[in-house]
Amino acid sequence: MEHVPALDEDLKKTLGPATAKVLAEQLGLHTALDLLHHYPRRYAERGELTSLADLADQLDEHVTVVAQVADARLLTYHGSRGGGKRLEVTITDGSGRLQLVFFGAGVHKPHKELLPGSRAMFAGKVSRFNHKLQLAHPAYEPLGADASDRDAATAFANQLIPIYPACAKLESWKIAKCVDAVLPRAQEAVDPLPPALREGRGLVPLTEALLKIHRPATKADIEDARQRLKWDEAFVLQVALARRRHADSQLPAVARRATPGGLLDALDAKLPFTLTDGQQKVSKEIFDDLATSHPMHRLLQGEVGSGKTLVALRAMLAVVDSGGQAAMLAPTEVLAQQHHRSITEMMGELAEGGMLGGSDQGTKVVLLTGSMGTAARRQALLDLVTGEAGLVIGTHALIEDKVQFHDLGLVVVDEQHRFGVEQRDALRSKGKQPPHLLVMTATPIPRTVAMTVFGDLETSVLDQLPAGRSPIATHVVPARDKPHFLSRAWERVREEVENGHQAYVVCPRIGDGEDDPKNKKKASAEDEAEKRPPLAVLEIAEQLTRGPLAGLSVEVLHGRMDPADKDDVMRRFAAGEVKVLVATTVIEVGVNVPNSTVMVIMDADRFGVSQLHQLRGRVGRGSAPGLCLLVSEMHEASPARARLAAVAATLDGFELSRIDLEQRREGDVLGQAQSGVRSSLRMLAVIDDEEVIAQAREEATRVVAADPELEHLPGLRTALDALLDAEREQYLEKG
Repeated sequence: MEHVPALDEDLKKTLGPATAKVLAEQLGLHTALDLLHHYPRRYAERGELTSLADLADQLDEHVTVVAQVADARLLTYHGSRGGGKRLEVTITDGSGRLQLVFFGAGVHKPHKELLPGSRAMFAGKVSRFNHKLQLAHPAYEPLGADASDRDAATAFANQLIPIYPACAKLESWKIAKCVDAVLPRAQEAVDPLPPALREGRGLVPLTEALLKIHRPATKADIEDARQRLKWDEAFVLQVALARRRHADSQLPAVARRATPGGLLDALDAKLPFTLTDGQQKVSKEIFDDLATSHPMHRLLQGEVGSGKTLVALRAMLAVVDSGGQAAMLAPTEVLAQQHHRSITEMMGELAEGGMLGGSDQGTKVVLLTGSMGTAARRQALLDLVTGEAGLVIGTHALIEDKVQFHDLGLVVVDEQHRFGVEQRDALRSKGKQPPHLLVMTATPIPRTVAMTVFGDLETSVLDQLPAGRSPIATHVVPARDKPHFLSRAWERVREEVENGHQAYVVCPRIGDGEDDPKNKKKASAEDEAEKRPPLAVLEIAEQLTRGPLAGLSVEVLHGRMDPADKDDVMRRFAAGEVKVLVATTVIEVGVNVPNSTVMVIMDADRFGVSQLHQLRGRVGRGSAPGLCLLVSEMHEASPARARLAAVAATLDGFELSRIDLEQRREGDVLGQAQSGVRSSLRMLAVIDDEEVIAQAREEATRVVAADPELEHLPGLRTALDALLDAEREQYLEKG
């Protein structure tokens, strides 16, 4: 343990201030340990020619290639500013050819060294000149093969060259030299895995893994090292989550049991349908948790429209029956208002406790949002502190210091990924004792991500749709290739409205001149073929009312409207007065208008797979079949169209979330945990390493149960402290 500080030393001491500064600023590497965990992205074999054929996809990126010089020509040119020399070198790797150019005084050294037949590693930024790809003034490292001895030549040819994630100021081979300088210190790395676990799983020691990942002799070395380093990441992360679960299980909580003949029974008696088997099973899991004297921590995953809100409401009423209060936290005002409306409708007179015509056993259901008027807000706060209101539904406004509860027994968080752990905890701290916690999400999460991101929660899944729900047909509308398909889409909307139904039209942007410029930039960068900004609600609404939907009542809804106006539009849409709602993604979650049967999503390629699935879930909520039309101007062969085709091909949210995860960088998903997890995963791939994560979770639970403080595992404690430091940093940044 006393050696660890050598690995924590600033890299300035070993590598000098200039190199250390680049490593810190460009790659976030500050210590010898950081550098040892900066793993090669891939390995080039000297005998293998790295593919030049793939460079077209890497325009403007810094690349490292291993190739052979095919020819080199020194040219003299005469320009407006006088003459000069230019060296053109063509390199090849069997898959393609690439031109390198050097100018001026910089031509002499490469002219002597880059002779036809010689091999080297080249690094530079891929650019295009005269329709050809090139590297201008690349850095290079000759791979001379003058070994006379055949064995030595073979060994040289088969050597594995690590290619590191690099940056413009520091090429891969320079990073390799930096790693060489700190590699001897790998001997001092403290092994976080308990010896019994490591030996039982046949994993190599940490020191050996670090040497093999950076300087492998064979491909088997790389595999050994990867397996071991994946285990480290999975296990340390799962121990952190297991300790959080263990600490939570030690907290006291008030057991909340529904009383017979109370609000819960009264609600069940007035429901016009029976609960699905899934709803009954999940409700039982929740009621069992609520009845214990330590806080429930449960994640409820449910497909769009699987009836999560009803399951949550039944849990909330059970808590009110036992004398407590329940709070539901929603990410947007539109959603908070929607939940408040649908819960009061489901409860009827039961939501009018203490009011004229209300039920004797009823309770008050209050709404609390940031934009409420002062008088309404004051009354809501009073109802909460006196206990008059058993249920409160609100936005972030619930977390404010002024909000006090009489006896908070349950917190329900809707759409968990919109909230950080700290916001969850801020609301939970309002109970006299820690309240029970139910987290809901309609974004289906692959099992491994649930274990990684929500690893401190037990998981329940609702995968059955209630009886009477209609299937949703989804089609891609290629607006550029086949404009008549778009005309037909608007005809379908008119037909649905004429048959007494309603429609949504969704656009990526508001279009009031105040749109976030970052969004525009991102959209255009994502899609070279599409220079125009994404379609906007206000423009499309105007085009539709003057054109294909003239004569129908069309209204807009977006996040920058006044809350009272938003609520008014939603009310009139829910009542059937508004026939077509042109909106941004404010309608993505929770909006429930069973009479809506068709949704047209404009520029559908600008949305993520899970988001499209969420949006589509707003139609087909009644007895009439739903139709979702994904409008895109992207070319048929583009990745964006492939993504849309995947959404059109399945209604299985778990399958789509898997596709989504494979197509996005994993960090985006882990970033939802908002707890530093992202910075700790360098080797583990959440989607591919399901087995390792599941096994690591079991081992971690066992280790923490036996030794919660990890007193007998100092190496694991050290690794955990490093991980939690990263977590705390992110936590503070968010604060």
